[in-house]
Amino acid sequence: MKIGKNIIIIISLAVFLPISSIFLYQGIKDYNRARYLRVLMEKRKAAWGTFRAQLIGEINKFKGDPAVIIKDLDSGWEFVHQKDKLYPSASLAKIPIMAAAFAAAGQGKINLDSEITLKSSDKLTGSGVLKSLPAGTIFNFERLIGLMIYDSDNTATNIVTRVMGIDYLNTAFKDFGLKHTELLRRVADYKLRNQGIENYTTADDMAFLLEKIYRRRFFNKQVSDKCIGVLKLTRMNDRIPKYLPSDITIAHKTGLERNVCHDVGIVFTSRGNFIICVLTNYKNTNLKAAKEFIAKVALLTYNFYEQ
Repeated sequence: MKIGKNIIIIISLAVFLPISSIFLYQGIKDYNRARYLRVLMEKRKAAWGTFRAQLIGEINKFKGDPAVIIKDLDSGWEFVHQKDKLYPSASLAKIPIMAAAFAAAGQGKINLDSEITLKSSDKLTGSGVLKSLPAGTIFNFERLIGLMIYDSDNTATNIVTRVMGIDYLNTAFKDFGLKHTELLRRVADYKLRNQGIENYTTADDMAFLLEKIYRRRFFNKQVSDKCIGVLKLTRMNDRIPKYLPSDITIAHKTGLERNVCHDVGIVFTSRGNFIICVLTNYKNTNLKAAKEFIAKVALLTYNFYEQ
């Protein structure tokens, strides 16, 4: 009887000890991980003040008029400068247009596979290749949305805007929670621009929409994934990505028009992800200086994470 009990105890120990060792190991691992993250956060918080001072230094050196938002997507820490200042949106307007189009598709209002025929009246000058293609060329609607973002194609934007309708888009922007983003004309309608009719946005609106997309809270996860997937394909790399390693992922969109130069996006790093929105009016300097300013702000932010 005693031998039987001993055997049961031995068997129990043989089963229990390995399991308890696994839980103990996992507990130590979780504790060490939590301690590492706590120490990392303390170091990052201490460095945040230095980082802010560096950003202010760059802003003060820049002869143009910038708006800047940097947001750490883990801690929620923010650096903001003129976040509500209105700027001509230029091609940044293409981000909420894209978002509205994908959301409408998610609601069944439009079909992303529907075929659209290019018309001569759709063609606009500026960026993109569609203006050079013959009228009658056929694209599906999702392809046009992609061209609007990653090639910043003005003709594709014109078609998407025509299909959606400017009134519908402006209503959608308000429904998204954007406070100052509005379309008063087609993105590349320079005749109306020269008459003083302008599209506007703010750094705060751009950061707000990007964060909703990043957290998969824009309409639903599928629509958010579509938005962020297209933004990752942007081919214009002379601003936010300019000085960053080529192997990191950046989902962003540039904007460029007379006297304004912008870039807004989400940068994904191994040590944390951040939103960066830099809008500039460079009329007191030049385009090269504006692009360089945006690139330097992006590099300072990336270095903050890597130090």
